[in-house]
Amino acid sequence: MSRPTGSLWPVLVLAARISPRKVAGAAFLLLTGYLATPVVAVLLSVVTRAAVQRDVPAVVWCAVAIAVVVVFELLMGHFAHLLYFEVGESQETVLQERLARITNGTRGVEHLDNARFADVLTLVRRDLPATRGVLEAALQLCGLIAQALITVVLLGFLIPWLALLPLVAVLPVLTSRRADAVLEAAKVAGAADERRARNLLILGTTANAVCEMRLYQAEDEVLRLHRESRAAADRLLERARLRAAVLRAGGQLCFALSYGAAIFLVVRQALAGQADVADLVLVIVLALQVGAQVAAVLGLLTTLQGAGRTLTRIDELEALAQAGSTSEGSGPVPARLRTGITLEGVGFRYPGTDEERLHDVNLTIPAGSTVALIGENGAGKSTLVKLLCGLYRPTSGRILVDGTELSELSAADWAAKVAPLFQDFARLDLLVRENVGVGALPRMHDDEVLREALRSANADAVLQRVPGGLDGLLGRGYGDGAELSGGQWQTVCLARALVRERPLLLVADEPASALDATAEHALFERFAELARAGAQDRGAVTLFVSHRYSTVRTADLIIVLDRGRMAESGTHAQLMNNGGAYAELFRLQARAYL
Repeated sequence: MSRPTGSLWPVLVLAARISPRKVAGAAFLLLTGYLATPVVAVLLSVVTRAAVQRDVPAVVWCAVAIAVVVVFELLMGHFAHLLYFEVGESQETVLQERLARITNGTRGVEHLDNARFADVLTLVRRDLPATRGVLEAALQLCGLIAQALITVVLLGFLIPWLALLPLVAVLPVLTSRRADAVLEAAKVAGAADERRARNLLILGTTANAVCEMRLYQAEDEVLRLHRESRAAADRLLERARLRAAVLRAGGQLCFALSYGAAIFLVVRQALAGQADVADLVLVIVLALQVGAQVAAVLGLLTTLQGAGRTLTRIDELEALAQAGSTSEGSGPVPARLRTGITLEGVGFRYPGTDEERLHDVNLTIPAGSTVALIGENGAGKSTLVKLLCGLYRPTSGRILVDGTELSELSAADWAAKVAPLFQDFARLDLLVRENVGVGALPRMHDDEVLREALRSANADAVLQRVPGGLDGLLGRGYGDGAELSGGQWQTVCLARALVRERPLLLVADEPASALDATAEHALFERFAELARAGAQDRGAVTLFVSHRYSTVRTADLIIVLDRGRMAESGTHAQLMNNGGAYAELFRLQARAYL
């Protein structure tokens, strides 16, 4: 998992692609500044010798030279920071975009149900901001290496065996790497608790959830669960940090003893007349610089190791996403449905589970028909909807569109022909224009089309109450936007579905769950109108999930699911005559309104 040197090259390549001039400039400035440090040691030696010889002009000039060199080093570091900091921020943005592409870049969404994917994603989200400092660490490491080489040469000129002193730094470097490995293992072991703690924190700080928890008086329980999860993750980290501290202390103690021994031997040589005071000062200053270099290298290696782990995890996320997806189809999606959609022996289970959510579903949805899916919660209705949308692929059986397997069609082209309104619809804290226009990006700036979609979704009132109209902000995620009720949000999301151009599959999963009776009636009237127009124009299929049988009865085909199996199918009249589960449920619901 750890790859500090392996992460260095990709980081530099990425930085060079973003801005080669800034990277080259930062490297030059930083390297030039780092080379000033050994020069200061030499000048201190010279000023000491001049002081011993009472050469006042030489002392003054050396003191001025030392001040100039120190200021020069600080300036070089400052200007280098201005260059590499901006590139580092751009690097983080590039990695964020890569993470988003991995999460959203496959045909299906199976990887999002993978527990390992979720754990790794949590770790990457937490550590990704630290990658902006990787270029700085890489450049500083290169500067320290150049600085250490000059230090070795200077020590070797004075006393040859002192050139071995920097080699002792290998031990604290190795123990530091081992300490980082211990910490990394603890983070991985506590990833599930970390994810649970983060989710509970979000639950305890989100307005809608806070209101409900307050009324249920469950705030203390949520906080308790958060503390338990946080403590479980922290216990692993605390033990790992203690072990890591012992490892690091051991390595640094060995280096300190070696450093003390070197100083002792030089002092003894000075007392024996084999070295003067200036040489002693030079050795002490250079040895101090070696100690500072070792400490800095350990910190930089930790940063690079962290970056290496983050890059490795991003690679793992990409592998998990690709493993959960299958090859992309490239077949053309028909402009018009002629026979319809057929399911042959379709079965499905979510990744990482053995439970079959759908079992041997055989079904034909004729072109131009309106289909209603009903069944108890957990019967598999939403799963079947997502299969038809192409978000998942069956684990057994196949889905055919006009006789061609759905998996063989272009995923992007099929997605463009699906107009969805899911029960857990996305509430985007964006402009009204963007909330609706995301349903058909090329039409986002066509005001008339957007307004028509909003009218069709009965969302005129929403548009009127939002300051700025189409260019008004919804939600308060990053600005003072308009807050909508659940039903109002649902009409906006319905407009997002209706703005799609010539869809072949219009999907509504519990579309009226947040609407009042008047809005629900208007919605299904509009659905019926759209279904008729789509059926005549292009053989489009309208599929909706509902628990309200007064609307279900109008469908051309009603499908009853029971624990993942298709229990019944037919028209309202046929199912009532059969006297099965549908008839029983319909009469039960009808009696509730008498």
